[in-house]
Amino acid sequence: MEISQGADDQSPQNKFSLPVDSEHKATQFKLLSLSPPHMRAFHLSWVSFFACFVSTFAAPPLIPIIRDNLDLTATDIGNAGIAAVSGAIFARIAMGTACDLFGPRLASATLTLLTAPAVFSTAVVSSPTSFLIARFFTGFSLATFVSTQFWMSSLFSGNVVGTANGVAGGWGNLGGGATQLIMPIVFDFIYRLGAIKFTAWRIAFFVPALFQTVSAYGIYFFGQDLPDGNVSKLQKSGDKHKDNLGNVFYHAMKNYRGWILALTYGYCFGVELTIDNIIAQYFYDKFNLNLHTAGIIAASFGLANLFSRPGGGMLSDFMAKRFGMRGRLWTLWVVQTLGGVFCILLGKVGSLGASVAVMIVFSVFVQAACGLTFGVVPFVSRRSLGIISGMTGGGGNVGAVITQVIFFRGSRYSTETGITLMGVMIICCTLVITLIYFPQWGGMFCGASSKGTTEEDYYMSEWTSAEKEKGYSKGSMKFSENSTSERGKRISSAPLPTDGTTNAYV
Repeated sequence: MEISQGADDQSPQNKFSLPVDSEHKATQFKLLSLSPPHMRAFHLSWVSFFACFVSTFAAPPLIPIIRDNLDLTATDIGNAGIAAVSGAIFARIAMGTACDLFGPRLASATLTLLTAPAVFSTAVVSSPTSFLIARFFTGFSLATFVSTQFWMSSLFSGNVVGTANGVAGGWGNLGGGATQLIMPIVFDFIYRLGAIKFTAWRIAFFVPALFQTVSAYGIYFFGQDLPDGNVSKLQKSGDKHKDNLGNVFYHAMKNYRGWILALTYGYCFGVELTIDNIIAQYFYDKFNLNLHTAGIIAASFGLANLFSRPGGGMLSDFMAKRFGMRGRLWTLWVVQTLGGVFCILLGKVGSLGASVAVMIVFSVFVQAACGLTFGVVPFVSRRSLGIISGMTGGGGNVGAVITQVIFFRGSRYSTETGITLMGVMIICCTLVITLIYFPQWGGMFCGASSKGTTEEDYYMSEWTSAEKEKGYSKGSMKFSENSTSERGKRISSAPLPTDGTTNAYV
């Protein structure tokens, strides 16, 4: 379904309900608005991602029941948890490519709908192997995170993109905490209606499966890829160039900043995925809690996404207004390192009250770091934004897999020791943020290049002379004009792009 935004001769301010820049990206973020295309896409994207998170982590809060029904060992449970997050590693990279080529609306709706049957199938698993397979394919749906971040970066301008990405990603991640509450409540309701417990948990999986299916149709029928229309329509009309996959992939792979962010994201979002898999069982076993109480405590970790990840995105935008890209990088390093410190403390404290308190503080920092990361990602590459987003998102899943394989699979380490060592790994892996450097803006310890590199020089370098002559690089040119805000206070004295155009929202 293609959605038109009106006649071409309308001015941007008449055409859109929000103020926009030269790319027609919104320069304001109005949370309570449902206006198309910007805010409608925002709400559709986070709700769909939320549904996928609920589905992927619907099993952990019911593990004490499921393990008795399927005779799961500790290794079986660990392997299933690893499978749930490993499936999305390559799916996220593929999703980034699909977003670049086909647009986030179609890519997101397709994956969400294709993975819904895996959620339904969980209701009929009968062995540890079939349980692992169901969780593996359900986990593919987490790749919708990439389409969510790509979509927000395509619809919101640089001065609010961190906020848009942070809120959309954070509220989607809320599903990881909400499912810790939802599934025990659904299970208990079905059990009270008369179903035996080994049947009740199976019926409960129909709730997240149906929710995910409905969200997929919502994305497809009511979403819009870009401010000016859907990608397919714009390509047919000649308003958008259909890029070459090889070129898009090449520019993403050679940009070292994307690789660094993939690594560091593995130890904020990857840690969040790990905690989602282990925390309910950890409190259930260590403190002899009942299923419902352990679920409530575990839910508090994920539910912090209501404000923590959005707060990270907002903090990224705030720091950029004053200190530019260097402010974004410094804040990311500080917040993620503090997350590592509190993770170490979580593994050391012994009382229930102290464990809950430290876990909540830890959740705020590690989730805020996720939002801060995607305050930087949109500026790494304009041409290969989808693949860069996919690489970063995939890095989160890689981090989760590595962490769970090393620290939480089998009985090599106690869960407490595993959590402590995970905190040490967070601190160490976050150090590489110091290596990120943008020649037009600088890095944590160095200012902008003395050669006078501009935003135009950086983003237009992704295009050949022939491509520029054919007009394929117009989007990158506009983006370079609108990204001058990343200079921070230098903006009034820094060189402008060659056409003399300043940022539309400065």
